[in-house]
Amino acid sequence: MQVVREHRDDLVSRVRVLTAVVTGLIVAIATGFWFTQLVQGDYYRELAENNRLRKLPIKAPRGLIFDRKGRLLVENVPSYSLMIDRSRTTNIDHSLWFASGVLGRPVTDLQQILQKYRGIPSFKPVLLAENLSLSEVARFGVEGLEYPEFEVEVQHQRLYRHREQTAHVLGYLGEPTLDEIQKANGALQPGDMIGKKGIEQTYDAELRGKDGERVVVVDSRGQLLQEYKSIPAVPGNDLQQEAARWLDGPEKVGAVVAMDPRNGEILALVSAPAFNPNLFARRLQQADWQALIDDPNHPLQNRTIQNTYSPGSTFKIVMATAGMTDHDFDPHTTVLCTGSKIFYGRPFRCWRKGGHGTVDAHNAIKLSCDTYFYTLGQKMGIEKIAKYARLFGLGSLTGIDIEGEKRGNVPDEAWSQKVRHQRWYPGETISVSIGQGPVLVTPLQMAELTAMVANGGYKVVPHLVKDAKLPPPEHVELAPEALRIVRGGMYGVVNEPGGTAYGSARLPGIEIAGKSGTVQVIAQAQRTEEHNLPFKYRDHAWFTSFAPADNPELVVTVFAEHGGGGSKVAAPIAQALYAKYFGIDNGKPSDN
Repeated sequence: MQVVREHRDDLVSRVRVLTAVVTGLIVAIATGFWFTQLVQGDYYRELAENNRLRKLPIKAPRGLIFDRKGRLLVENVPSYSLMIDRSRTTNIDHSLWFASGVLGRPVTDLQQILQKYRGIPSFKPVLLAENLSLSEVARFGVEGLEYPEFEVEVQHQRLYRHREQTAHVLGYLGEPTLDEIQKANGALQPGDMIGKKGIEQTYDAELRGKDGERVVVVDSRGQLLQEYKSIPAVPGNDLQQEAARWLDGPEKVGAVVAMDPRNGEILALVSAPAFNPNLFARRLQQADWQALIDDPNHPLQNRTIQNTYSPGSTFKIVMATAGMTDHDFDPHTTVLCTGSKIFYGRPFRCWRKGGHGTVDAHNAIKLSCDTYFYTLGQKMGIEKIAKYARLFGLGSLTGIDIEGEKRGNVPDEAWSQKVRHQRWYPGETISVSIGQGPVLVTPLQMAELTAMVANGGYKVVPHLVKDAKLPPPEHVELAPEALRIVRGGMYGVVNEPGGTAYGSARLPGIEIAGKSGTVQVIAQAQRTEEHNLPFKYRDHAWFTSFAPADNPELVVTVFAEHGGGGSKVAAPIAQALYAKYFGIDNGKPSDN
């Protein structure tokens, strides 16, 4: 009995151990089942759904851009793009080899494209090629069963109707950088297109819209069976853009700005030469990019805001206003101009060899007498000149709603010490008083300055998009009488005999007020005819103006780089623009 009891106890002990093991296994299985079904249920459910569901993005149409009269400037046109779903291929190299043969592109090019998508989940379709021809679309459609990883989508591509004419204003599209993608917090992916310059960049968020999504059911071969659900894309907002369609721009190197002086609305902003933004809509080829950056005239630079120049005699607007506001000269103060005058032991000549005789403020502006402004500059000094130049907005950003704007330069003693590490010499003030030397402005700053004279001393913020939310015009402490005299002098420039632009800017039916300017590029011991000089050594030409003179509603500033005399080259361009704007026949042929 003892032996039987021992055997029974041993058996019971084994059964208990086995029971514990089985119970433990059951508990482990139950725990695993609970963890899988409940804790990780969503994860495995998504994996299961991904075996039969595919999420296909629906690209939002980018917002359109119109001119101020509602005419279309930028639109979207359909384009065929090749997408690849890397999760649906068993051999990515074989897939790329096939695509290479259809597209006629090296396999290495396609491999480099896929490198950008390494951080993107493989089941998300990514862009491999765009602008497919109809024959390429047909080939991928025919081979769809053998290569289900490829899908052709109809996407939207930008078309800039006016090409170079509005390139710098509207900008162009390009792929986001890695830094831009990271800062977008999921809103951007490699292969997306975002604004890179101009209106496209500044208002990218409004124009881009919000992508939608299609969820479709597929079979084991990846073939679409039905649509499961769809989230529609939200198109981008349309913008009304203030660049006027009628402005072709000069066939020279330079810039033109047309602006409403009452509110700062930009009606035209043209930089020449320009580039064709449609090149970027198709993802710029290396050869096209190289041609742009090798062009000696730098078409990618927006000369209206990115290039700074000496203002030449247009700076006399600042000098006259400052001198009369600060009572250094009054409107009746006269200066005798004999053709040259000695300042600080050095002769400074007037642009007119025989001089202008005795001139007051009105005639000094009308005739652009250098000697008058030399004398005024000596009395004012550089610090006072700099103060009023800054009141006119020089040396600071205008606040226009596109990026890349330069501040220019307003020199003074502090600037000289900081930048040149030397004191400011009084003789330099004489040069600055006629817009030469280290004073630098952009064409847009000159247009803003002219608008302040035209509107009675109010600083407006230039803007391209109509009805932009901006602060009201800021009143600047400039003497109303000084501004009145300056406006009268600018009226004389165009409308009174002897005015520097009397024969080149005067327009029957509308009274234009303006100021011409010529900037020497190199010093000349003896004056040489412009056509006898190499292009890069020719003078720059300025003309800044407003009209109608008694009730201004338009400012036009023209800068012709190496164009020669301001009254000969820049003023006729402004005259043509006023004629077009006000519907006046100036007797000259029009291309529009």
